Amino acid sequence: MDDRPEDSRDDPAREGKYTNYFKIGFNSLEFVFDLGQAYDDSPRALHHTRIVTSPAYAKALLQLLADSLTAYERTHGAIPRLSPRDGPEP
Repeated sequence: MDDRPEDSRDDPAREGKYTNYFKIGFNSLEFVFDLGQAYDDSPRALHHTRIVTSPAYAKALLQLLADSLTAYERTHGAIPRLSPRDGPEP
């Protein structure tokens, strides 16, 4: 028997959101990722998602992201670094 959760790609409640603003905090028990959108004409970022997870899962996310970026760059070329002026303001 397959113990994996049912695929929810067809779930209408599931929604993708564009993110170009990231803020990360932590304490001894958890990491908190705040995600949102920042625009040049807006003085503040608009937060839309908060993810709270354990340090072990945060580290797993870091490894997954690093592996995915490596694969992306192998296929599509190097990703340029954003300059401080290109990044969103908090």
